[in-house]
Amino acid sequence: MRLLADLFRSLKSAMEGGATLLDRTMVLYGSNLGDANAHSTTNLPTLLAGGGFRHGQHLAFDRGRNYPLPNLFVTMLQRLGIDEARFGPSTGTMRGLEML
Repeated sequence: MRLLADLFRSLKSAMEGGATLLDRTMVLYGSNLGDANAHSTTNLPTLLAGGGFRHGQHLAFDRGRNYPLPNLFVTMLQRLGIDEARFGPSTGTMRGLEML
């Protein structure tokens, strides 16, 4: 996690075209297991930084009726200017992730 924090600091301190490199970059970090003891592949811990999104918040979702992680990927694609409505088993975009 220290290395990840160092990456974020480096991206935040580098400027490009009037914005920080962190604002121009999306960094997605996570695990492929939601509960490693049970080898569960649902409710995955995921961290998204940068990309011009409003951060500094923890978004928690209903653990029983959660929506698929690919919804986050659709949101990221749309932020990149790629007009996609679906990615894999997505059902739309991610709720609660606002632009600056």
